[in-house]
Amino acid sequence: MKKITVVGLGAGDINQLPLGVYRLLNENYPLYLRTREHPVIAELEKEGLTYQSFDSIYEAHEQFESVYTEIVEALLLAAEKGPIVYAVPGHPLVAERTVQLLMEEGKDNQYEIILAGGQSFLDALFQSVRMDPIDGFQLLDGTNFHKGDIRLTQHMIIGQVYDAMSASNVKLELMDLLPDDYEVYIVTNAGNAQETVKKVPLYLLDHDWDINNLTSIYVPPVKQVELLYKDFQNFRQIIATLRGPNGCPWDIKQTHRSLKKYLLEEAYELLEAIDEEDDDHIVEELGDVLLQIMLHAQIGEDNGYFSIEDVIESIASKMVRRHPHVFGEVVVNDADEVVANWQKIKEQEPGRETPSVLAKVGKGLPALMQAYEIQKAAGKVGFDWQEIEPVLTKVKEEIQELLVEIKADQKANILLELGDVLFGIVNVARKLHIHPEEALLATNQKFTRRFEYIEKKVKESGKDFTMFTLEELDQYWEEAKKLGL
Repeated sequence: MKKITVVGLGAGDINQLPLGVYRLLNENYPLYLRTREHPVIAELEKEGLTYQSFDSIYEAHEQFESVYTEIVEALLLAAEKGPIVYAVPGHPLVAERTVQLLMEEGKDNQYEIILAGGQSFLDALFQSVRMDPIDGFQLLDGTNFHKGDIRLTQHMIIGQVYDAMSASNVKLELMDLLPDDYEVYIVTNAGNAQETVKKVPLYLLDHDWDINNLTSIYVPPVKQVELLYKDFQNFRQIIATLRGPNGCPWDIKQTHRSLKKYLLEEAYELLEAIDEEDDDHIVEELGDVLLQIMLHAQIGEDNGYFSIEDVIESIASKMVRRHPHVFGEVVVNDADEVVANWQKIKEQEPGRETPSVLAKVGKGLPALMQAYEIQKAAGKVGFDWQEIEPVLTKVKEEIQELLVEIKADQKANILLELGDVLFGIVNVARKLHIHPEEALLATNQKFTRRFEYIEKKVKESGKDFTMFTLEELDQYWEEAKKLGL
């Protein structure tokens, strides 16, 4: 069987190199190095060590994955001729992508891959920054660093920060979560005589410092509560505390049912912020909507029925399942096909069978939105006018029927006929591709602006509202209208 022995050069100099690894490096097997830039190699060169390094491959590619793939291909080809030794910095199984690829390819192609140990850079780095990993720490890849992976309350070590570009990416991702002046540590050559530990503010992370393949970044855990306000787990703990034994009496007594009205209110306030095109207001109102979701999830967890993880799992699986054109092999040509596929997949899901298409319409929706959804559901099965003219004719008929009942002063019938008029107006809006909620909300906002103008003019007059006739107030209304309010 073709054989490759992988050894680690450790994190320090030759004095820290295990005897077994030293002997392997000096045996007569062809020796390949991921990089010759390591203090052990500099010492062994003086003893006449011969080897082949892959440093030149790094210069030939822009992406690290391409570098690693070419290195593995070269190693597999070399092992066809006989056993070889492959040496990497640190430990073969710590932050060594080439070794992972080598094991995968070797298994598939019947190569014997032997791991012969070596000291990880982690032990040396723990000592360099005086940290105890039992407190919890993360080891992250600087070449593939994303803020979504970060846990601010843990020690964070970011390896493979090879150059200013990767350092810049790490800095920008961290600055989305931490203050610009948060202090981090740049650790190079941890564990050997050339070790340097430099503390810098985050914004200088990619400025004026020497880097090499033995450079790592250490980010201390966040202790200040206010710096954790962007952290989701911290937010979750805040909600749990509010509903805990020593929490807020109001939050503790809430139920799913008691919170219904607040969710509706916050949703409408979010719509208002969107209409205002005010990003800061949108952020605030999204936070209020998220608060309602978290409160419902915490109630579910407190009662032992579900948690926020169940909520996230439900929507995540739904998004993947209903987007086979993104997460699968289905091909779509436009948004209409996406909608059609969504509906088809939805109807095939377990528990979706229903005796009526209208049963899918939410019973808890506000009446205006419910009317819109009812009409849309009926329209999908063909119960709908194709043109808007008969819809407008129907509205006129309903208005005439309403006038008849008003003249007859039949309260019960007036209620029903007024409802018919509103239902018809909703249908007009739907045929015009305008959501009635948006149309009515726009009018509400317009009325508010103009009425506030009337209030302003009344206040400026020094008189009370009751001292104005409707005609006089209406003049102010017309002024507001001319001003574009």
